[in-house]
Amino acid sequence: MLEIKRFIFGPFETNCYVVTTDEQVLLIDPACSYEYEQQQLLDYIENQKSKIPNPKLSLIATHGHLDHLWGAKWACDQWQTAVYMHAADIPMAQAMQQQYDLFGVRRKAESFPIENLKSELSHQQSPISNFQLLETPGHTPGSVCLYFEEDKVLFSGDSLFQMGYGRTDLPGGNYFQLIDSLERLFALPSDVQVYPGHGEMTTIGAEKR
Repeated sequence: MLEIKRFIFGPFETNCYVVTTDEQVLLIDPACSYEYEQQQLLDYIENQKSKIPNPKLSLIATHGHLDHLWGAKWACDQWQTAVYMHAADIPMAQAMQQQYDLFGVRRKAESFPIENLKSELSHQQSPISNFQLLETPGHTPGSVCLYFEEDKVLFSGDSLFQMGYGRTDLPGGNYFQLIDSLERLFALPSDVQVYPGHGEMTTIGAEKR
């Protein structure tokens, strides 16, 4: 059984999720931009970890856009881990200053450790292997969704929203790829709950209508 907590962080109102299982805590999209957001996240995660024997914490990004990684450097330092994301988006995340400049963000980018999520999940001993990784390019080349089949829960990043989908007019976006990705997502059971990167929760069935 998953315990899911949503935080809405940063100037783009990005959804950051903390998912707690019997063995681990997953932090999905570290969007915490301000110190008070970081403290809020820290307090919640440390409380969740206290409930689990030998807790593992993993840090995952659904894609490499700046608003989903505002707090990546802080989170990596705090929990001594890397951010795991699809290899196709790693160059984008490593060029964060270019994203800041594109959006007129006046801050200096700080590097943080990044690892290939797909490669990590191929390891049998990986602590983050309890979900299916669905590759859903289109919004970005390396956009992914995290699918917990048993719980019928999908973390869709910016691939699928309530009554919408991610934009494709930014560098690396591809409308036709995104449409193909959405068609694959719509093949999931209608009662799968969708937790998007922005906005409110929805279901696969509601978005297929």
